[in-house]
Amino acid sequence: MIWIIRLYLLIMIVIYGVIGLWAILDPIIIAQELDYPSLLNIVGLAVTAPIGYSEFAGIYGGLNLCIGFMCIVGIFKENIATFSIKFITFLVGSIALGRVLFSMMPSTPSFYNEYFVFEVCAFVAGIFLLYQQKQLD
Repeated sequence: MIWIIRLYLLIMIVIYGVIGLWAILDPIIIAQELDYPSLLNIVGLAVTAPIGYSEFAGIYGGLNLCIGFMCIVGIFKENIATFSIKFITFLVGSIALGRVLFSMMPSTPSFYNEYFVFEVCAFVAGIFLLYQQKQLD
C-alpha cells in the first residue's frame, strides 16, 4: 500500500509542482514574448492591474508549489503523506463541488471540462487511499 501512496504523491508532485512553477514564471514568459503557452490564457484569466500578476503567482504559483513540496515530504514521512492525501482530496473535492454548484445557476457554462475530470479522479483516488489506509490500521 505504501508504494501506491508514494505513486499517488509522485503524480501530485508533478502536477502541482509544474503548475506552481509555471504560474510563477508565466508573467516572465509573457514579458519575454516567448513562443510558450501562457497559463493565464489556458485557465481563461486576464490580468488588468500589476497586482494581478502577484496574485496569480501567489494563488496559482505559491499554493500549487507548496502542495507539490508537501507531497515530496509525504513520500518520506507517513504522517505527512496521510495529511497530504486528506488535503488534496478535500481541495479537489471542494473545487469540483464549486464547479457543479456554479453550473446550476441560470446562463452559466457547464462544469464538465478536463480540470473537473482531474478533480474527480484525484478525489476518488484520495478517498480510496484513505479508506484502504484505514482498513490496514
